[in-house]
Amino acid sequence: MAIKDIPSTYDPRSVEDRWYSYWEKSSFFHTEVKPEQEPFCIVMPPPNVTGQLHMGHALDITLQDILTRWRRMQGYNTLWVPGTDHAGIATQAKVEEQLAREGSSRYELGREEFLKRAWAWKVQYGDRITTQLRRLGASCDWQRERFTMDKGCSEAVLEVFIKLYERGLIYRDYYITNWCPKCQTTISDIEVEHLEKPGHFYHLKYPFKDGEGFIVVATTRPETMLGDTAVAVHPGDGRYAGAVGKKLVLPLVGREVPVIADEYVDPSFGTGAVKITPAHDPNDFEVGHRHGLPQVIVIDKEGKMSAEAGPRYQGLERYDCRKKIVRDLEAGGYLLKTEDLTHGVGHCYRCNTVIEPMLSRQWFVKMKPLAEQAIIAAKTADVRFIPERFTKIYLGWMENIRDWCISRQLWWGHRIPVWYCEDCDEMVASKKPVSQCPKCGGTDLKQDPDVLDTWFSSALWPFSTLGWPKQTVDLAYYYPTSVLVTGRDIIFFWVARMIFSGLAFMSSVPFREVFIHGLVLDALGRKMSKSLGNGVDPIDVIESYGADSLRFMLVTGNTPGNDLRFNFEKLEGARNFANKLWNASRFVLMNLEDFEPGGRPGQYTLADRWIISRFQAVAGDVTSLLEAYELGEAARVLYEFIWNEFCDWYIELAKSRLYGKTTPQDRYIAQYVLTAVLKGTLELLHPFMPFITEEIWQHLPGRGLTVMRASWPDARKELVDLEAEYEMGVLMEVTKAIRHVRSEMNVPPGRLVEALLEVPLDMTRAVLERGTGYIQGLANARITIFQALKEKPEQAAHAVTRGVEVFVPLKGLIDIEKETARLQKELAALEKDLARVRGKLNNQGFLGKAPADVIEKERKKEEEFSGRQSAVRERLYMLAGGRG
Repeated sequence: MAIKDIPSTYDPRSVEDRWYSYWEKSSFFHTEVKPEQEPFCIVMPPPNVTGQLHMGHALDITLQDILTRWRRMQGYNTLWVPGTDHAGIATQAKVEEQLAREGSSRYELGREEFLKRAWAWKVQYGDRITTQLRRLGASCDWQRERFTMDKGCSEAVLEVFIKLYERGLIYRDYYITNWCPKCQTTISDIEVEHLEKPGHFYHLKYPFKDGEGFIVVATTRPETMLGDTAVAVHPGDGRYAGAVGKKLVLPLVGREVPVIADEYVDPSFGTGAVKITPAHDPNDFEVGHRHGLPQVIVIDKEGKMSAEAGPRYQGLERYDCRKKIVRDLEAGGYLLKTEDLTHGVGHCYRCNTVIEPMLSRQWFVKMKPLAEQAIIAAKTADVRFIPERFTKIYLGWMENIRDWCISRQLWWGHRIPVWYCEDCDEMVASKKPVSQCPKCGGTDLKQDPDVLDTWFSSALWPFSTLGWPKQTVDLAYYYPTSVLVTGRDIIFFWVARMIFSGLAFMSSVPFREVFIHGLVLDALGRKMSKSLGNGVDPIDVIESYGADSLRFMLVTGNTPGNDLRFNFEKLEGARNFANKLWNASRFVLMNLEDFEPGGRPGQYTLADRWIISRFQAVAGDVTSLLEAYELGEAARVLYEFIWNEFCDWYIELAKSRLYGKTTPQDRYIAQYVLTAVLKGTLELLHPFMPFITEEIWQHLPGRGLTVMRASWPDARKELVDLEAEYEMGVLMEVTKAIRHVRSEMNVPPGRLVEALLEVPLDMTRAVLERGTGYIQGLANARITIFQALKEKPEQAAHAVTRGVEVFVPLKGLIDIEKETARLQKELAALEKDLARVRGKLNNQGFLGKAPADVIEKERKKEEEFSGRQSAVRERLYMLAGGRG
């Protein structure tokens, strides 16, 4: 494209797909092992194959891409491994929904046919999320794309299961697990979301068998009392010294249950007596195990009451049963009182159904032995969390870890590699199908029907994606990976499990650093969710604003570990920034028709020395901030430099040398500096905004194949010019002071103003005398400089900056009386608005009833009106000649 053909406005839609296709087809994202080069490797947290890009993904991918593109430009052999997760529960749910619409079910199809349908679904929809990642600009090595159920990852899963089983770290047992009645599977502790819900505390009377009184227990789940097999008290609680060993009669059921003593009970809580339901509460299960209590299952896997609940309640949905039980307890005189309370209720993180603690036989991983090394790794900084505060959170969980339930009652996933002999009950774990029992020689063997928790395969991701269990060249070169970028919400789900898995099977942590980011919230600070209807589709944003604007908006103002609020004002600001960069670059390019790169620039002006020096500082700052994972601050530094210093100041200062009466050499120097600084700036900005930077960079003289393969700009100390930075700082501040006066006093842009500068310091005065031309050109002002004014001018706007007093006489410049009248009218209107807003904010009724966002809007109005009131009063003061 010729320079003259550069569009006047930037259109992301005409740029982004074209450049991404070029990058991918050219294999710029691909790499191979190069022993002479230092590696940099990131494994992408695999999004669910069922998923669509959401704002959390967009933030996560943007941060990873910034680091990847930056390290690639620094000369590292950079590998970013992409892939997707099979997402057991979510994918199976999607396929089952599809079957339900067809009037069928997985049970009707059978396991083999159902799995064919699941794989077909994966083939049809599995590339949707990866296509969306490309739209965002992800520069990962698609030639190495992985899937958690591909052949290599499946081999890794089998290898790990068998090795853990042989070490005695995988076992099968009955235990209380979290059961989701809707998903029809167990879920792990960390997949349970505890939400605050209103409920009741029911105080119940359990009478003694001998008729001598009763014990009062309290529960939030009275339906579980049907499964009670004891009441526990603390052994040191004197109130119940004579009760231990006696029998109680369970209300509504008539079953006799003992009073037992156990230190689990807190004697200071409630009555100090606790009902024990071993089949429906994890703590009660442990108490029951210690005391040999029977386990009565009264709620089934559908969330309905079982036959053990008795004929009166059998088949009732658990919450319908609760209502009936409460009515029956009240009618029988067993309900002493009911208290309202708000308490945490466990919900399935997938479908939001209230989970049911359920006694069932499951597979577990013993966590204590695996956690020990993972704890040491964090304490010795073998793996470092950024920000540091997440180390404490990680350690708190690891030091109190429970065994991990890894079996799921699903068909889609890695099937547990264990076979059971129907003839002798022998259990065989094997990587290959077992056709004959090694104990009895029988051939009637059945494989365990359950699959492994999705996170089991995800825990192996950093080394399984590099070829393990084979000892590949990739594995030897890239492992351990350099950094993991992930959200704070999956530290326990995924990060911790990868760390102990890496230590157990690779004898090394899987990554040296963990860069934690927060969640993307809506403008009101709420989590984005379907139920609130406040989600924003990143693809819709990309269609309207472009990927670069979305990326820049997500990263600016973002600090490690903290949540950020998405709002369209910031998005508009990011798009305005892209347009500003485009227009400035277009101006530079339109003035390079006669420019021949490679010449010697000659003598630089003050402005040239200043912008070159400032670029060195910016290059150094951006690099240091990226090293510290302060990506948001690095973006801010670039924004300020490009918008304010390069576009608003240097380009404006260079215009006279490009258009005006100037020598060819002077024009060449301006072209040279503009080109050099623009090129370096685009290279610094490229990791953040890859598309627009590539489009502009490709138009510059001396370009290469792609900006992503350009060398990262290093700060050159020999080009730092602190004297030029000081001098330009003085000239810019004085110029801004004069411009501010013009703006505040409504001086027409084309009107020349008089500016009197009182400058006591000789050094500052010399700077201003040398730079008078800059100020006069940029402020449209005639400048007169004094060491000391004999008297201050009347009716003059006044400002003080950098030791310089600036006076702009207003007489003859504007109609003072007319402007005074206008400002007085504006002031009266502002005072009226301010009184109205303050009236609302002082009204307790308004504050008590209005939504938080409405109150916040009124507070912002008060702040705005108050600031404008002060500014108008100041202008009136100036117009009065500073005489009040």
